[in-house]
Amino acid sequence: MYAMQGAGTIGIVGGGQLGRMLTLAAKPLGFEVIVVNPSSNSPAAQVGAEEIVADLYDSAALKKLASRADYITIEIEHLNATALEAISKLGKPVNPSPNTIQLIQDKLKQKNFLKKSGISVSPFKEIKDEKSAQKILNKFGGKMFIKTRHGAYDGRGNMLVTSPKEVTNALAFFAGKELYAEAYVPFVKELAVMVARDMKNNVIAYPVVETIHDRNICVEVQAPANVSPLVVKRATALAKNVAKKLSGAGVFGIEMFLTKDGKVLVNEIAPRVHNSGHYTIEASRTSQFEQHIRAISGLPLGSTDMVVPAVVMINILGERNGKTKVSGLDQALGIRGISTHLYGKSPTKVDRKMGHITAIADTLETARRHARSARAKIDL
Repeated sequence: MYAMQGAGTIGIVGGGQLGRMLTLAAKPLGFEVIVVNPSSNSPAAQVGAEEIVADLYDSAALKKLASRADYITIEIEHLNATALEAISKLGKPVNPSPNTIQLIQDKLKQKNFLKKSGISVSPFKEIKDEKSAQKILNKFGGKMFIKTRHGAYDGRGNMLVTSPKEVTNALAFFAGKELYAEAYVPFVKELAVMVARDMKNNVIAYPVVETIHDRNICVEVQAPANVSPLVVKRATALAKNVAKKLSGAGVFGIEMFLTKDGKVLVNEIAPRVHNSGHYTIEASRTSQFEQHIRAISGLPLGSTDMVVPAVVMINILGERNGKTKVSGLDQALGIRGISTHLYGKSPTKVDRKMGHITAIADTLETARRHARSARAKIDL
């Protein structure tokens, strides 16, 4: 029996790479971890989490998780939030709150919530039918994104359209799904801020980072972002404001656009630890994963200060379909300041997130060069 405050069992809905890194952060704090995951031998189970093999929408499995855990959290928002709400009413703490999860599951509701809260976002409109979609295209200047309201991630569920014909094709492609349109914003950078909120509603922020995307998938994160102090101030204040308006404890990822005139707009919210915060494992006093465990279990929040001048994180995306086989790791680790995190996933699939590389250095330029060189040496 642990005597330390906060010890107990963390229950996580999802056992993927985020569950894996949460488990690795929870264990040194004295916690046991149990996850619900659709398949056995999940990344989280590989590092010591107990596993309930079941679909994330399986209410019976979630009730079983609740019976075993003292604190319940998530690593993915595509799950049964209604079941989590029922569990929370039984007295088990669920963080972030099921209300927040339900809000973020519907991207149109999320946009409406942000707009009503006075948070700056891109112009958007609900699509009810093709006629309304064509009118919105005209209103948005002939260029917009058509997006699914539910279930999209890593660019899936989004389509850029620039003509009436492309609108028709997009609606056919997304047939049967609830949709909305978002105006195209000619941003100059994509930014992100990880924020943490504890059970007493204290909110703290990590440094502003720049995220680099390819095919709508985050491929690189640079910290701190190479932006002006004014942009840092605006982005940090905006992220904290968003976190204060949400309910529940934990770490949240706030993704943003920086426009040519220096405005910062919120793009999306992740109600969990996030890809843009992986760099914190090596570069921050308290990693986002430890911070999340602290926040949801009632422990004090840790420092978000960086302990190195610069860091670049690069995702290791699958480049083929087939059995997972790693090569070049020895060459990558021979580069100064490089750390690698492989997620234990199998099989390898094209664009599947199989791991990440972190490079710390005295400057962003050096960190970027080392990280990209290390990534080029790893085949997975």
